[in-house]
Amino acid sequence: METLDEEVEEYSWRDVVLPALVPVVQEPVELERESRQRRRGRDILVAVDHGPNSQHALHWALAHLCRLADTLHFVHVVHSRLFYPSSDDEVVYDVSKRRMDELAVEAFQIAMVRSQGRIVEGEAGKMICREAERLKPAAVVMGTRGRGRIQSVLQGSVSEYCFRHCKAAPVIIVPGKGRQQRRLH
Repeated sequence: METLDEEVEEYSWRDVVLPALVPVVQEPVELERESRQRRRGRDILVAVDHGPNSQHALHWALAHLCRLADTLHFVHVVHSRLFYPSSDDEVVYDVSKRRMDELAVEAFQIAMVRSQGRIVEGEAGKMICREAERLKPAAVVMGTRGRGRIQSVLQGSVSEYCFRHCKAAPVIIVPGKGRQQRRLH
């Protein structure tokens, strides 16, 4: 097995400009006594795609992990050649940006947190780990695809890869909604 630290390959990305929903206000004087880390908030990386399990993982993070001053960093990994001029690539970018816009609005409405987005090209597990290394977040939150254990072992899993290789932050894997309901019955 090779680790991500040994690889020195370049990768492509596009930052996504999300709606600025959090108004800029001057900090109250009483916050001066609090630690700088708490006042600044934490960075939390959330791996997103277009599936329901990704949205469920985001809702879990908003309910159980996020605080008011935190910033969510949405990372969406695409396999296509997004950064070469092509009409299909722009469609992928536009659809991904629209999805991140919706998630940013949701995050602000639920937990009043800031959001930033980035679309990265490459292999999903490696790129999520690389973004975690760049950001040094408090946590990496991701959903599961909903496959069974045997199928995940045979075909591999992005969440499994990140769990084993991400050294920059703890990885939180939120099971899909359907799996939780099945376990309860």
